[in-house]
Amino acid sequence: MICPVCKKDMFVVEYKQVELDFCHSCKGVWFDAGELELLLETGGLKDARQALGDVLRLPEAQTSEKKRRCPICSMNMKKVKIGGEKGVMIDACIRHDGLWFDGGEVADLIKIVSERSTVKKETESEIMSFLKDIFPGY
Repeated sequence: MICPVCKKDMFVVEYKQVELDFCHSCKGVWFDAGELELLLETGGLKDARQALGDVLRLPEAQTSEKKRRCPICSMNMKKVKIGGEKGVMIDACIRHDGLWFDGGEVADLIKIVSERSTVKKETESEIMSFLKDIFPGY
């Protein structure tokens, strides 16, 4: 798969049966549809789907950041802010192919979701440790 930011090949990393596409150049991560929720749920964040909600129903985020193209369907993705006022702005495929996170944004989202969850700190630490080991710069 080609990175929607720097147009380089991404490589696949597997964690607890969830495959993530990672760009070593820009540190971005692509989640195919449902993979982010699965990652959070396997990490013990049982209410992940509720915390994320339907991303595509969120209003378009106001930003000067350039729109990215989905690495699957090549359509312009929608920029949305998830996690409330102090949330994380991500790119969501309008055809539900997946979600794009710039470098560091996955870790930011995990912190936000875990703050709203009854998850144990050990679970958050386990996921964050995985991100740091696999994705340099997280």
